[in-house]
Amino acid sequence: MNHRHLSGDPLADRRADYAKGLAAQGNSAAAADLMRQALDLAPFWIAGWTTLGTYHLDAGSPDAAADAFAHALALDPADGTGAALRLAAMGRAPAPATAPPAFVKGLFDQYAGRFDTALVDGLAYEAPDRLSDAILAVAGSASTFDAALDLGCGTGLMGERLRPRCDRLEGLDLSPEMLSRARGKGLYDALEEADILALDPARGRYDLVAAADVLNYVGDLRPVIATVAVLLSAGGLFAFTLEAFEGPEPYRLGEALRYAHHAPAMEALLVEAGLILRRRTDVVLRRDRGAPVAGHVVVAAKGD
Repeated sequence: MNHRHLSGDPLADRRADYAKGLAAQGNSAAAADLMRQALDLAPFWIAGWTTLGTYHLDAGSPDAAADAFAHALALDPADGTGAALRLAAMGRAPAPATAPPAFVKGLFDQYAGRFDTALVDGLAYEAPDRLSDAILAVAGSASTFDAALDLGCGTGLMGERLRPRCDRLEGLDLSPEMLSRARGKGLYDALEEADILALDPARGRYDLVAAADVLNYVGDLRPVIATVAVLLSAGGLFAFTLEAFEGPEPYRLGEALRYAHHAPAMEALLVEAGLILRRRTDVVLRRDRGAPVAGHVVVAAKGD
C-alpha cells in the first residue's frame, strides 16, 4: 500500500497542501473540508484519510475523525499510518498489543534525517545517558561485555555509549533509513533490519541486551521479555527504558501513540521470564510539547 504524502493526483495534492496551510493557521474545520475534497479526487489515498481524521479531531469532530481513521485502516490492514492506534487513543477501539510494524518503520524512515538533532536538542532526550549510567551502576564502572545487542538501535545514539565497552556490538531496527545512518557512524559490528517481536531465539547469546526508548512502541511486553531472557547468557543484563503511568492496567496507549507501562506489571513479567530486577530508577526521559515525560530506567539480570 502507498502511504506517501502525495496522492498522485495533482489537483488533490494542491487541495491537500492548502488544507495543511489552513490547519497550520488553526482552522482545522476548513482544513478538513478541503481535505475531503482532495479525497473525492483520490479516494484510495491512505495517508490522506489519516490526515483528514487528524483535522476532524483537531476541529472537535471525533465521530468524523473516527470514520476517517477507520477508512484508512480498511484500505491498509497493515496500518502504515497508525489508524488503529489513533482509534484506540480516542477510545473507539481496543489498544493493539503493539504498534503496527509498518507504522513504526514509516515513522522512523521519515524521521531519520533529523532524528539526532530533534531528540537531543529539541526534546532534551536523556534515555541513552540514563540507561548507560544504570548499566554501569549494576555491572561496575570498569565492566566490559563480550557481545551486546542494541534493540531498536535507530541512528546509534545508544550504540555510541555501548561501543567502548563491548567487544562485539550488534544493532537491529525496523527502519532502513535509521540503519543507514547508524551504519555511517561505524559503531556496530553487525546491523540488521528486523522486528524486535520477531527475533529468532537461536540467533546467539548476549551478555547485554539494551533497548533505549524502544518499548514505548510495544504494549504487551511479555513476548519481548521472554525472548530476551532466552538470548541472554547466564548473568547477562537486559537494560531498557519505559514511559511510566500508574495502573491498574499493565499498559496504556497515549495520545502521542506511544505506550506507557505500569512498573509492577513489568516487574512481574521479568520474574515470569526468570529475570531478576537489579535496578529501577524513575526519571524524566525527555520533553514532549514542553511537558516532562516520566519514565523508568530498568536493568534486570538472568540468573546464573
